[in-house]
Amino acid sequence: MADFDLVVQGGSVLDGTGSEACNADIAVRDGLIVEVGDVSGSATRTIDADGALVIPGIVDIHAHYDGQATWDSRLQPSSWHGVTTAVMGNCGVGFAPVHDDAHDKLIELMEGVEDIPGAALHEGLSWKWNSFGEFLNAVEAQPHDIDIAAQVPHGALRLHVMGERGANHEDATPADIAAMAELARQGIEAGALGFSTSRTRNHKTSTGAYTPTLTAAPAELIGIAEGVGATGTGVLQVVSDFLDVDAEFATLRTMVERSGRPMSISVARNPQLPDAFRGWLDHITAANADGLKMTGQVAARAVGLILGLECTLNPFLTNPVYSEIADLPHANKVALLREPEFRDRLLVAASERSRAKLGGNLIARFDLLFEMTDEPDYEPTLDDSIAAHAARAGVTPEEYALDAMVNNGGRHNGKGLLYLPFLNYVDGNLDGVHEMLKHPHTVPGLGDGGAHVGTICDGSFPTTLLAYWGRDRKRGTVPLPYLVQQHCRDTARTVGLFDRGVLAPGYRADINVVDYDGLRLHKPEIVPDLPAGGKRLLQRADGWSHTIVAGVETYNNGEATSALPGRLVRGAQPAPT
Repeated sequence: MADFDLVVQGGSVLDGTGSEACNADIAVRDGLIVEVGDVSGSATRTIDADGALVIPGIVDIHAHYDGQATWDSRLQPSSWHGVTTAVMGNCGVGFAPVHDDAHDKLIELMEGVEDIPGAALHEGLSWKWNSFGEFLNAVEAQPHDIDIAAQVPHGALRLHVMGERGANHEDATPADIAAMAELARQGIEAGALGFSTSRTRNHKTSTGAYTPTLTAAPAELIGIAEGVGATGTGVLQVVSDFLDVDAEFATLRTMVERSGRPMSISVARNPQLPDAFRGWLDHITAANADGLKMTGQVAARAVGLILGLECTLNPFLTNPVYSEIADLPHANKVALLREPEFRDRLLVAASERSRAKLGGNLIARFDLLFEMTDEPDYEPTLDDSIAAHAARAGVTPEEYALDAMVNNGGRHNGKGLLYLPFLNYVDGNLDGVHEMLKHPHTVPGLGDGGAHVGTICDGSFPTTLLAYWGRDRKRGTVPLPYLVQQHCRDTARTVGLFDRGVLAPGYRADINVVDYDGLRLHKPEIVPDLPAGGKRLLQRADGWSHTIVAGVETYNNGEATSALPGRLVRGAQPAPT
């Protein structure tokens, strides 16, 4: 019998603590790391990591696999990018608790907030649950390639307790608050990691209504937080517009004070208010100085939209001529867009609309739209925009954008994509992201794996974080040991998972072997693999040589193995003793 199940041999190990890399072997037995250093003894399998970087599994604390995790064993795209644990149930949206007559309401909420096709959710969700605990049982019954954990979503709580009153943003009564607090407590005791809520006007249902939690009064938020706190465990997650920064943080501080539980807060740089994020971070810093654990979740790049003829959005979406072909099969659509007569009509209508609406709208901001190449540039310069290229070519931005989508780098298949960086992209750069990543009270997050499937493809954030910020950025990088610590150990600890994110004896054997020099992203692509034939954007990467979950290899050079060792993580996990 072999001494070890697995030995990762001779790699350059970044252990997740922030220490510099050292050459070492890692021995694994029964899903745990048992030795790190110069390992001797036999192994059932040995992975030669000579010349490779060895890091812990990525812990992604902001995903939306709430639907997908119930029907799909492969939690892609996250599992393609070194993620070995993902946390879902963010932003106050999810599918439990639920009454049998409220399925459509929760689907409308998820479809609108997270851009997951309603048809896919209707077909894919089994609804073999009512309580949050029963939902966790359904997730647990499905084998997975990574570990998955969940949070109790405020939107579901509100609709479950208040019905239409909750959807219509009526104030919760004391009895409503007590009932929601009790359900949150039950969810934590059943195995939820925490509770999440949304306070942003960017979150709407598919019917156009604001998320039910938008205007929840402080008493409601504090009462639910106290319900979580009564368990002695759990975390709080919040996304907010911070329209009144001082008042909002006063409420959030009270939630942490009364519950005794830590909180993470989404932080991004809004180009309309480019300095506001610093005030949010100052509030987070002040809270920590007062003994209140608050952490900012920040993105690894711009939060940007992807536009294309197969995506949810494209620059011609509101064009009346385009509406004639919008519902045609893709091949038929592309054929018409290549016909000179139809193309001319479309471009004339586009130019008329642009003159009628000075500045256009977001999807027609050609000064902020960029063509996505086979190796995407996520910090493009403004002189590389569609508008700038069009001016140099002597054509209209609409014409240039149309050619970029239809011709797709000479492939003429209508699969060309445009990128519109929005949040975090200010003055043509990501300097604000650099500042946020280095802040002492932030961790990487906001990748939204499983969500925004037709508009955003940010589940690849881990690859960007390591390759771009650790190696390629010309305007300033971030030390690689720090980045690994941030997205492995520190994200894990932010949500109460102290048993992973570090390569040391006793920790969970979640390991990545990385060809760091070869680590790079592919261009996203539309894939019709959701239930009911739904399409989604997926993005792969090179350089993830081996991904290991609980000591079992799940991906080899980007290709899935047959192994599905992932499990549902129920609640906080203690550190090894």
